[in-house]
Amino acid sequence: MNKKPSFLERLTGVLGEEESNQDPPQDNESLAEETEDESEPEETERPKPKKMKKITLPQVQQENEEWLPESEGQLTIDVYQTPAEIVIKSTIAGVNPEDLDITITNDMVTIKGKRQKDEEITTSDYYYQECYWGAFSRSVILPVDVEAEKAEASMKNGILTIRLPKVEKIKTRKIKVATN
Repeated sequence: MNKKPSFLERLTGVLGEEESNQDPPQDNESLAEETEDESEPEETERPKPKKMKKITLPQVQQENEEWLPESEGQLTIDVYQTPAEIVIKSTIAGVNPEDLDITITNDMVTIKGKRQKDEEITTSDYYYQECYWGAFSRSVILPVDVEAEKAEASMKNGILTIRLPKVEKIKTRKIKVATN
């Protein structure tokens, strides 16, 4: 007894591996028994699957450029703590420190910038293109409050380091209630 094709298989005309390896029913009676249970009329031929259009990468890029706004890249970062501070590190090779905008609040840090190409290269001339060029940004919600006015940022060998001193914990103080 053959398994009935699923709705998706009937819709697309594609059989799963199990069904495609089985022989068709030998007599018309077994086919009639299977179709009696269905409320749909008997199918004599399955529709053939539609041919897929092959799209090349330049076509996809061109289509995306038409409807996608200018997108921003996202920085990769490391965030860790020491007893006194939160430290954020990010690799931002190829970016001038003047092209960076770092905004710090008590509980969030936002890093924005732009990495610009130093020469114009056509897409067809690339063998690999994995580096991100253009605007980037990254916002980080900090796990503890920091003193934004005491934060420091430095760059060495293409690595941005931001040091954010933690807000000193409020010490609990007990007081006695005076009686009159």
